[in-house]
Amino acid sequence: MGITFVEQTRTFHLQANDMSYVFQVLDGGYVAHLYWGKKVNRYHHSNAIRYADRGFSGNPIASDRTFSLDTLPQEYPSFGHTDYRLPAVHIQLENGSTVMDLRYHSHRIEKGKPQLNGLPATYVENEDEAETLEITLLDSLTQLRVVLTYTVFEKWNAMTRSVRFENNGEESLKIEKAASVNVDFRSANFEMLRLPGAHCRERHIEQSPLHTGIQSVESRRGASSHQHNPFIALVDENTTEDTGEVFAFNLVYSGNFLATAEVDQFSQTRVTMGINPFDFSWLLQPGENFQTPEVVMVYSSNGLTEMSHTFHRLYQQRLCRGVFRDLERPILINNWEATYFDFHEDKIYDIAKSGKELGIELFVLDDGWFGKRDDDNSSLGDWFVDEKKLPNGLEELARKMTKLDMQFGLWFEPEMVSEDSELYRQHPDWCIHVPNRRRSKSRNQLVLDYSRHDVCDEMIKRISTILQQAPITYVKWDMNRHMTEVGSAQLSKNRQRETGHRYMLGLYRVLEELTIAFPHVLFESCSGGGGRFDPGMLYYMPQTWTSDNTDAISRLKIQYGTSLVYPIRSMGAHVSAVPNHQVQRETPIEVRGHVAMSGNFGYELDVTTLSSEEHQVIKEQVAYYKTIRHIVQFGHMYRLVNPFKQQDAAWMFVTDDQSEAVFSYVKVLGEANEPFKRIKLKGLIKTKKYHIIELSESYYGDELMNIGVNIPQLTGDFQSVMWRLIEE
Repeated sequence: MGITFVEQTRTFHLQANDMSYVFQVLDGGYVAHLYWGKKVNRYHHSNAIRYADRGFSGNPIASDRTFSLDTLPQEYPSFGHTDYRLPAVHIQLENGSTVMDLRYHSHRIEKGKPQLNGLPATYVENEDEAETLEITLLDSLTQLRVVLTYTVFEKWNAMTRSVRFENNGEESLKIEKAASVNVDFRSANFEMLRLPGAHCRERHIEQSPLHTGIQSVESRRGASSHQHNPFIALVDENTTEDTGEVFAFNLVYSGNFLATAEVDQFSQTRVTMGINPFDFSWLLQPGENFQTPEVVMVYSSNGLTEMSHTFHRLYQQRLCRGVFRDLERPILINNWEATYFDFHEDKIYDIAKSGKELGIELFVLDDGWFGKRDDDNSSLGDWFVDEKKLPNGLEELARKMTKLDMQFGLWFEPEMVSEDSELYRQHPDWCIHVPNRRRSKSRNQLVLDYSRHDVCDEMIKRISTILQQAPITYVKWDMNRHMTEVGSAQLSKNRQRETGHRYMLGLYRVLEELTIAFPHVLFESCSGGGGRFDPGMLYYMPQTWTSDNTDAISRLKIQYGTSLVYPIRSMGAHVSAVPNHQVQRETPIEVRGHVAMSGNFGYELDVTTLSSEEHQVIKEQVAYYKTIRHIVQFGHMYRLVNPFKQQDAAWMFVTDDQSEAVFSYVKVLGEANEPFKRIKLKGLIKTKKYHIIELSESYYGDELMNIGVNIPQLTGDFQSVMWRLIEE
């Protein structure tokens, strides 16, 4: 493992666990990509770049008509010197030109992994876990230095890439595009895997063959979004959960992004990913630097499961931070779907008291506790207690929870402001807006301008005041609209297109200060559910509300798709009332429980109105989850039946030592005279015997994995089983 540089051929070979990544500095200083894939011990140029005189591909070296940047696989291509494909970087000079000529200048290799200034990123806890290479490219005309940073990890088939721009010249430059990564594959024989969706229908799996031209995934909404996730993977046509190559890219960023795969005239594929250049620019003055977000690149030679396990372990151990990174997450009850805005202190206490009797560990007070918030028309920004609803304040309510031996959590939406609020009346220019244009609202609210330091400082102060008032151990941090009329009253006219990225930098500063100041608080990210489920937020908040859609059948696809990249421990999943509030479907509480227990478990309903039979079921579910929580939250997930390809779904979790497992199967619709079903399990030890508690039967691992286990006949729609396996 590590990074080697062969001086004679000027070749860099990066090795991470069972993965190799190779590139070379050619004559003239051009940096060419050679290989990314399964590990090779020593690289001797068996796939050396070949050259030919290609018509209409210009030649930067006039004497050599076979050499063109239009056909060369490159590490970080720029625009203007014979490469007609999408560049990774696009910069405008003071004279209006946008041509760059980036050549190799120097490099350095160091142990460990440096932090990114002002941005979330993966990290190491000791320098022996990773090795980092910095390649400096130089444009000699402008003296712009472009520093490509590569880090390879010892334990995982993963590496990270990011780019730093250093203006060492005498003129200002305007960055129009600054991708974090570029990889030029010398093949187009791939399919592209992505996770599109919508509010309440997030991260559905789509896969299609690459075609000539550009295919892309992006957000222009001011957030990573429900509509697209900052993730793509190139896979073989026949890649399955267990076989085939996977090349995956995930951007550690929560704002506008763009990921493209361009297939050129010679069936080569260029993948770029980074901040979306749409409506973006950055004025880089002499002496200034600009840092791009980080891209995590994962390689698998054994299909999607291996890819997912790499992402899950890397993110659990070296992206998430704080005391909650390694702790089991509490079972919670949230009052939102139970009461919405219509509640008072006694009602909240009754729900919490009833929940405690059922074994629930944390109560979360959702929207409506502040200002004059009786609906979603007012009070965002006014983070002071509504004494009409909570006459004794948060401190007394939290004290009563503590006496119940129940933790207390609180909902905030600190990035938003209502026009009907004291904050907006005092500071109407504190929201994102453009002069002389209307301020479009969504959910009757506007977006606070986190590109401004004064706004960020005030929000840190207001949230800190609340968190200091009461023993709050959990915060649900929500963000319920996307950006329009994107501009800032504090930025000059030639910096207005910096607003979106400066907003993200401001948000990250706020989160950094609050999470450090309140290390005992478990922060959960939310954006209309899963509208900002990305690695950038996981760096500050180790879990995310997966979707506002709590319907168990909808959640089969949402949670299945999310699990491709994001750890199960990061996914909030709740049992809610029926008919479901989002899709009006009625499902048995057993099915709702089995689906929700496949994540960070909780409830979102009024337990005070349920029957004694339902109370007993919930009590049993809570007790059961406490016996499997360590398996679900810390184990390896195996996807067994794909709900995007079949009607039903199945999955399982296995502990690191393979001594325990949890299996789940959900049948969606009943059929007349339906066939018997049998499912093969995964992740067990072949020679070990496992007792399936619910079946009172024992089988060896090889039998369960090679032959499978019978699924009982389940009558009717929406039925499920969940089994616990223990090694004998």
